Amino acid sequence: SWDGKPLPPFPAGAQVEMRVVRITIPPRTQLPVHKHPVYNAGILLKGTLVVEIVGGENDGKTITLKAGDPLIEVMNEWHYGRNDGDEPAEILVVYTGPEGTPVMIPKEGAEGH
Repeated sequence: SWDGKPLPPFPAGAQVEMRVVRITIPPRTQLPVHKHPVYNAGILLKGTLVVEIVGGENDGKTITLKAGDPLIEVMNEWHYGRNDGDEPAEILVVYTGPEGTPVMIPKEGAEGH
């Protein structure tokens, strides 16, 4: 993943489910803190996006993406995305994991703005 950690192995024998999602983040908006229990890869289609890890050994580690940049997202680590720009940020994400697994788990009490 982008933080340099290897991704965990896929569960043996699990039925695979893939979802493709286009996400638009308005200008000057921070998403709530969340984590992904599934693999996910994306490409920023337009705008800019900052992703920051919250807590753990990589607390505060960030990556800044511009249009055209790919991203292999962190798994099972609390993080958030933030659009500091003046235009919407659009990212196309492919989530892959065991069938029925949610693609995102929000952190209780965490809010975006």
